[in-house]
Amino acid sequence: MPDPAATLASVRVERPAEDVVVLHVSGELDTTSAEELARPLRTEVVEGVRLVVVDLGGVRFLGSAGLEALVVGSHRARDVGVRLVLAASTRAVRRPIEATGLDSVFTLAESVDEALGS
Repeated sequence: MPDPAATLASVRVERPAEDVVVLHVSGELDTTSAEELARPLRTEVVEGVRLVVVDLGGVRFLGSAGLEALVVGSHRARDVGVRLVLAASTRAVRRPIEATGLDSVFTLAESVDEALGS
């Protein structure tokens, strides 16, 4: 039986520049773990930050609660004037974003480097 803790999401915050934040997300974003992403989207998407990149490269599953956390984060970013870019290249992440039509809402990049250069 798999370890339940291994399926939880985790987020590591990186600040490559004073006004840039990268949220490195790993694990599974579902109803039990989406708050792990929602919390830093509330605390890091603030005035004075120019760009927040959400690195979804380590995400194995993106459920509706994870998508909701991203949508709420994108609304917050818009409200405070922060550019939010999702670095999303895996099928596990791209498929639910595209299936829900959210690819027309989010700014997507293939990698963190591409997102930082945009």
